[in-house]
Amino acid sequence: MTTAPWRDPALPAAARVDDLLSRMTLQEKTAQLYGVWVGAATDGDGVAPHQHDMTAERSEDEWDELITHGLGQLTRSFGTAPVDPALGAQALARAQRRIAGAGRFGIPAVAHEECLAGFTAWQATAYPVPLAWGATFDPPLVEEMAHRIGADLRSVGVHQGLAPVLDVVRDPRWGRVEETVGEDPYLVGTIGAAYVRGLESAGVIATLKHFAGYASSAGARNLAPVRAGIREFADVTLPPFEMALREGGARSVMAAYNETDGVPASADADLLTELLRERWGFTGTVVSDYFGVGFLENLHRVAGSPAEAAHVALAAGIDVELPTLKCYGKPLVEAVRAGEVPEELVDRAARRVLLQKCELGLLDEDWTPEPATTARIDLDSPANRALARRVAEESVVLLDNPDGVLPLPPDARVAVVGPRAADALAMLGCYSFPSHVLTHHPEVPMGIEIPTVLEALRAELPDAKVSFAEGCGVSDPDRAGFEEAVARAAEADVCLAVLGDRAGLFGRGTSGEGCDVTDLRLPGVQGDLLDALVATGVPVVLVLLTGRPYALGRWHGRLAAVVQAFFPGEEGGPAVAGVLSGRVNPSGRLPVSVPRLPGGQPWTYLQPPLGLAGGVSNLDPTPLYAFGHGRSYTSFAWEDCTGAEGPTEIGTDGSYEVSLTVRNTGDRAGAEVVQLYLHDPVASVTRPDVRLIGYRRVELAPGEASRVTFRFHADLSSFTDRSGRRVVEPGILELRLATSSTDLRHTARLKLTGSVRELGPDRRLRCETEVSAAPE
Repeated sequence: MTTAPWRDPALPAAARVDDLLSRMTLQEKTAQLYGVWVGAATDGDGVAPHQHDMTAERSEDEWDELITHGLGQLTRSFGTAPVDPALGAQALARAQRRIAGAGRFGIPAVAHEECLAGFTAWQATAYPVPLAWGATFDPPLVEEMAHRIGADLRSVGVHQGLAPVLDVVRDPRWGRVEETVGEDPYLVGTIGAAYVRGLESAGVIATLKHFAGYASSAGARNLAPVRAGIREFADVTLPPFEMALREGGARSVMAAYNETDGVPASADADLLTELLRERWGFTGTVVSDYFGVGFLENLHRVAGSPAEAAHVALAAGIDVELPTLKCYGKPLVEAVRAGEVPEELVDRAARRVLLQKCELGLLDEDWTPEPATTARIDLDSPANRALARRVAEESVVLLDNPDGVLPLPPDARVAVVGPRAADALAMLGCYSFPSHVLTHHPEVPMGIEIPTVLEALRAELPDAKVSFAEGCGVSDPDRAGFEEAVARAAEADVCLAVLGDRAGLFGRGTSGEGCDVTDLRLPGVQGDLLDALVATGVPVVLVLLTGRPYALGRWHGRLAAVVQAFFPGEEGGPAVAGVLSGRVNPSGRLPVSVPRLPGGQPWTYLQPPLGLAGGVSNLDPTPLYAFGHGRSYTSFAWEDCTGAEGPTEIGTDGSYEVSLTVRNTGDRAGAEVVQLYLHDPVASVTRPDVRLIGYRRVELAPGEASRVTFRFHADLSSFTDRSGRRVVEPGILELRLATSSTDLRHTARLKLTGSVRELGPDRRLRCETEVSAAPE
């Protein structure tokens, strides 16, 4: 029997796919362009916007008819309802066998899942949220975590992960801040690229989202229009995606829900084709965000029917409609047959999808859907938990400790107060399985162990006398518990006020998708509870478990210490307790600014001169704690910084090294995060006063020193000029070594000489760093 060319693994993938496409009918080609979501809820409590009115239940007969033509993707076999991982893997394998056996070509579907803070599946490890990844300033650790997540996905038959989120925070009132890495594009890009490398190294397709501009929504409202200018879009929004594609190797991109200046991303050929493919050279697949193609008709109103929406999206460059077919099925087939949609658009998208399936081995004759091992599938292994603990520990930020109240004495009398102290869900973001799905299944156990802060502290300090009072709920107005909370605090040596967010979806939480806020006050009456605790005169340590920063100026100078954790995952309780006890020396740094006043937003540190405090307005937006800020239980000295004299001349295509020695001058091991910022005093368009262009985390034993070197290239000073070109301009620059965006330690002045230089897509994106032994 002769093997068809498309089945021959010895042939190039392009030749195989060309042969396969030539044999396929129109319906078989379009079938590769959509997913199917089996078991999706059709009531009002979905996990995607408008899920209740965009999803229809399908009968067994409809499913059988559908898969006779093939199927592009299977949506969330594990992330829709609680399913035992081993049974879920078997069920997915049976579904794949059924799909492959139903069509003429025996091609299985790509199975995709969410993996924003770990595999969103029952009994899978719940890692810290992306905002916590940003707080680590540790790309290698994030890459290791992503590889483990990818390995778990592959172990049960999943091919594609819908992560990471590369939106740059522009307004922290937005509910999805917890899903982002932070407010700086360089931090988002480097951490995001590391996550992509880890996921892809496990053989899982990483899907970058949300492309592009989603986090810049007007008024911080989910899905609101974006009114960003071309320079903000080019210099803030796009760089993380470019870095994750070029340095991470992501093979998929998800089109965003938003519109920018009147053009929905899902209908934007300039974005999805001209920029992404023709300029950046992307060759993978573009998928819609859930129901994003249908939204072109019923939300954006740039299409008058499902067929028109399919045409607009295909022409723009969306290859796959997710999560389930709405427009790319029968409406598209009929429109092509009627001559209303060119079949070439279907062929273009189908070719990209099949090339990716070829890469995954799904076109090979020896393909099998069964997991590689028949042993018990453990998605929350001890190794996973140990890694989740490391990420959580590195992500905790000590914001303030003015009088050295922390670490706590081992035998202290401690009053633990607050609605987040004894709730396991306080550790989890909205895309963790327990918060995302399990809330709809209250009869099902959590599936993973999640120690609370209260439990972890009692284990951490067995000789301490620990009392507890909830005080109030997260967001309700009831103050009935204040009296007991104040009484417990008054009896203690120190009070831990454990406050923060409850993650949820579409208003069912205080943080998460569709949980946007009007200002940055602590939710509910938690601020008033904190006032009552402070009024006792007992030292109060504020411990925040949140998905966004909250305004803390009201208590500045009144608290004994402030500890910030951004939804630190299943091991977050022990991580926070370790910081409180001193077992863990805090090393997290803020990936977002912490405001002084709740109405001083929207604001991030990337401000030109008129965005900073000044005499032209009585409102001062200066944050209480700056981007990059974080304290330690040890001390560090920065010595022998290069570039003190200047300016040093280099060309607009030149490079320059700046280095320093970091010495741990304290009595315990710790980690310093050395940050490099760029200040451009004069440019042809206004520029941020400072912006991050490099950083390096350095771990040092007591008395130990290391030499840190940054290799700056002039490309890192580039920006978008008035004509829309990315250029490097001659002139004076300052490289600022700092511990945060406001705590400057050393400046190296440069003078770029020569003519204005225009950059292409091969520009340097990263400031290379090196850590070496300090000179004697």
